[in-house]
Amino acid sequence: MRFADRLVGKGLNSWVIVKLIVYNLSWMVVLVVPMASLVATLMAFGSLSQNNEITIMKSSGVSLYKMLISPLLASIVVAVLLFQFNNDVLPDANHQAKILMSDISRTKPTLSLEPGFFSQEVDNYAILVRSINQTTNWLYHITIYDHSNGAKINVVTADSGQIFFSKDLSKLIMDLYHGEIHESDVQNTTLYRILEFEKHMITMNGDQFSLQQSGPASRGERELSVEDMQYITDSLKVILANNYNSFINDSKKLFFEDTLKSSASSIESTLGRNKELTIYRSIEKVRTNKNIMLSSFNRMEWTKREIEKYEVEIYKKYALPAACIIFVLIGAPLGVMVRKGGFGVAAGVSLFFFLIYWSFLIGGEKLSERGFFSPFIGMWAANILLGISGIILIIVTNKETKTLTFNFLKILIPKRFRQKDIYTENEDTR
Repeated sequence: MRFADRLVGKGLNSWVIVKLIVYNLSWMVVLVVPMASLVATLMAFGSLSQNNEITIMKSSGVSLYKMLISPLLASIVVAVLLFQFNNDVLPDANHQAKILMSDISRTKPTLSLEPGFFSQEVDNYAILVRSINQTTNWLYHITIYDHSNGAKINVVTADSGQIFFSKDLSKLIMDLYHGEIHESDVQNTTLYRILEFEKHMITMNGDQFSLQQSGPASRGERELSVEDMQYITDSLKVILANNYNSFINDSKKLFFEDTLKSSASSIESTLGRNKELTIYRSIEKVRTNKNIMLSSFNRMEWTKREIEKYEVEIYKKYALPAACIIFVLIGAPLGVMVRKGGFGVAAGVSLFFFLIYWSFLIGGEKLSERGFFSPFIGMWAANILLGISGIILIIVTNKETKTLTFNFLKILIPKRFRQKDIYTENEDTR
């Protein structure tokens, strides 16, 4: 739906649409799997708690820690597989999606002809059709201005005709019947020729109406694996070190050696007659030195931002799979406390925590790329905070089972519905 306005009227076949959907589903999988692990853990432990199976296992000497062994092992397997997908499949899918969307954006909408209006959608041609039979798709009283040859102007008229694409969609073909071709020379206006025809075919370039697949293109940080980004990051760090050394050397040269030389020459000139010229040259020298230093500083800052941008993506590829393990630590004690194993409760609680996680992830990514704090903190802050919270909840729940209710939400329910719920509960009690 995000790209619907770019796809309408492009004449794309079903296979292109399917590829576009599959490519864009890849990055959604990376977000769905951690959330699915949280939903599954909440439903599993909620169902066990609802049926008092947690209580039975605890009375049999099985602690919550032992109950978590299997889910944690499963989450580690899922995290490893998700990292492989995130590192190997997702970059290629993002790259292919970018290329495909770029190709689609360059594709013009399918040619549309309206009776009584000139259509200039085909390059170097202006087509006028006075009437169209919507049943047979025949065109009547056609006028075509051909500007494909800059030295000549051709005007083609026909009583009727049809228009269609070639099999490979690269050419737009018009079959015309019973008409004339008027040819005139731009440079020699005395030359004029009229050709009459019973049937005439015009072939026009139709590449702009069909999807043309592009070749390989440059890749951004979200289209690279960890190994590729690490290689680029190491190269940028070498460049940054060279830029830093150049900055230090230029600083010493400009503000010490050149300053001493300019001061000596200023003293000599001041003793002479060119005081104003000497002052002007000194000011220009200072401005030049300032611009050189700012240019070096900006190069270093740009290199730092590039390094942080790639490091953010590297840490993200590890942080999202690790969230599968973190959400198991959160989901198990919450499922025991909620004591409900239904999908609705699990989805609602999961959505709340995932929104918190997603907010931390997006905020950390943007702030890290702007240099407010390190990429590691930006990408792993949510995992660290939720992981600590999960461990605390597990310890508390293992010591004493607490029930988490949502009675406070009843305030939002209108009174007539609340009374109905109370009546239903009383009937159930009887």
